[in-house]
Amino acid sequence: MNHSDSQPPVSNEQLLSSLQWRYATKAFDPARKIPAATWSALEEALVLSASSFGLQPYRFLIITDPGLRARLLPHALGQQQIVDASHLVVFAARTSFSAGEIDRYIERIVQVRGGEAAALNSYRQMMAGSLLSEQERERVPVWAARQAYIALGNLLTSAALLQVDACPMEGFVAAEFDRLLDLSTQGYTAVVSCTLGYRAAGDKYAGAAKVRFPASELIRRIG
Repeated sequence: MNHSDSQPPVSNEQLLSSLQWRYATKAFDPARKIPAATWSALEEALVLSASSFGLQPYRFLIITDPGLRARLLPHALGQQQIVDASHLVVFAARTSFSAGEIDRYIERIVQVRGGEAAALNSYRQMMAGSLLSEQERERVPVWAARQAYIALGNLLTSAALLQVDACPMEGFVAAEFDRLLDLSTQGYTAVVSCTLGYRAAGDKYAGAAKVRFPASELIRRIG
């Protein structure tokens, strides 16, 4: 369906209402779990997130094991959301990138879209030039982390549209998360996390007015 020629599936009002409704949930109801179908949609939203070149230089660790989450808690400033939320997602970004991984992505493009890998040589060279030179290799961890944050933003908006509460969390010791999740040996590092579920009835922040600077300060129109 071409949505430009029809009624959009979500109205302008619904979108803005959902974004007004969401907040960084400080207290989750541990008894309420996200339904399987809803969670499946959120996982697919993560997979569909945009990334530079489409390379997806990250992994999403979905952690529901109570024991593991309890071990992570002391390394997350004791933030109770880590253990109380229905789901915990840790965004792990690549710490390096290789020619083999670019080739694997080229193979995936051919698998999905058809054609020949040779026709994508110029695209491969562009990616290699941006990621594999000695100078650029040092920037890969920062580049990969930025891609993970794009996925985080997509998850937050998707969750809001589905009326699922979420809290993005940078307050954790990455080295300890890496150790407990065995990330370093796999070439990844934890860069951000997100807890998702449903707000507790007593969370005082749920009804607080959203504080933002006015659009006139934040948006500059050019042209």
